[in-house]
Amino acid sequence: MQSYVLSFAVTSVLAIAVFYAGGFGGADAKALMCIALALPVYPSHLLSQPAGLFSPLFPLTIFSNSVLLGAFTVFYALLRNLFWKARNRGSVFDGLETESVGRKILALVSGYKVKLSKLKTGHLYPLEDVEVNEEGEAKRKLLVFPRDEEREEIFSRIVENVKEERLEGGVWATPGLPLLIFITAGLIVALFYGDIVWILLSSLLT
Repeated sequence: MQSYVLSFAVTSVLAIAVFYAGGFGGADAKALMCIALALPVYPSHLLSQPAGLFSPLFPLTIFSNSVLLGAFTVFYALLRNLFWKARNRGSVFDGLETESVGRKILALVSGYKVKLSKLKTGHLYPLEDVEVNEEGEAKRKLLVFPRDEEREEIFSRIVENVKEERLEGGVWATPGLPLLIFITAGLIVALFYGDIVWILLSSLLT
């Protein structure tokens, strides 16, 4: 019983913390908490790997698997940015030269440049915002954790500055892929393979 309570408590704290940090949406957090209620510990009758290759808290195994699987989207973002660079002149960070190297790296691995029309119609979130100073000069800035509730406000500011010809070129955006897709994949992998992170660590240490 204690393991059940511990599993749900730890998973709930993690889900709420990641939600408020902007890591995923409310539906994703609730899904993870529901999994903690339904499958708080690893189902022993489905265990297909040697002992020690999975986390004792099964929901954390699912979460780590889903995060690792979601990380593969990094390669898609990098390819999109390479293709953009090959088709267009100039830097992918035109207008964002003052941004830190860290923010630029995060943008390269989590998003790519798109036309304004695609940002409105696609399942995309702005990865940049714009501020206008008293002199009417627009300053673009990259966003680290774009929030769903701020999407429309940021989009309106970008549209306004494009109309005023303060902004040129594409807009940085990140795909709004629901973590539920990766949580589902992480659950399947956990049931039939185990904890990917745990297995990788075990193989490196042995």
